Amino acid sequence: MTALDGVSFSIEQGEFVLIVGSSGSGKSTLLNMIGLLDQPTSGKIFIDGIGTTSLDDNDVSSFRNKKLGFIFQFSNLLTDLTVLENVLLPRQIDGGNSMQTAKSDATDLLVSVGLESQINKRANKISGGQAQRAAIARGLVNKPSVVLADEPTGNLDSVTSQTIVDLMKSMAKKLNQTFIVVTHDRQHFGNVDRVITIRDGKAFEGDQQQQQQQSQSQSPTITMMEKEEEKVLA
Repeated sequence: MTALDGVSFSIEQGEFVLIVGSSGSGKSTLLNMIGLLDQPTSGKIFIDGIGTTSLDDNDVSSFRNKKLGFIFQFSNLLTDLTVLENVLLPRQIDGGNSMQTAKSDATDLLVSVGLESQINKRANKISGGQAQRAAIARGLVNKPSVVLADEPTGNLDSVTSQTIVDLMKSMAKKLNQTFIVVTHDRQHFGNVDRVITIRDGKAFEGDQQQQQQQSQSQSPTITMMEKEEEKVLA
């Protein structure tokens, strides 16, 4: 069985992209491949011009932590750590900056997502919506090239879902941050830069008029190619 068939596209820096489709269509498989959690059996994936399909296991782990941020359906915060300590985890794994700088960056993000009063609380003492806000901050703390969100509103009520969607879109605009979001919850997202629909393992572009307004001079942040010699759709 082929999970994805002939999928080929590019995503530019700063784009907010939705991946939609019915259950079992292949959208989560696609996100997992971009996130280096799965490897394609053929074709190539480039992020910031680097071919990720040729990286070895050690390089994959390092690349994933430095270049990719993740937001999941469940916040996956460690309950015995504070909100700040949870947000700091990716930076601690990276180990590239001083702890003072890391704490300052993490605190600034938590303020930006409206959690300044929750910074030192244990993760099990905050609400589900607040936990997802913290997860957004954690996904951004390493200043990744791409943030990948897998059903980020799937465990939230409709009011909180809209708040989280608005927050992600606001942070994307503020930071010129690329977001790729898999969702069943299309209506909450309103206008976005791109919509990619996955149907029976194939990718179809939506909102093409918005796509055409994007600058053609940028180098793509992400490129997926079915075959090495194939021209990538921009």
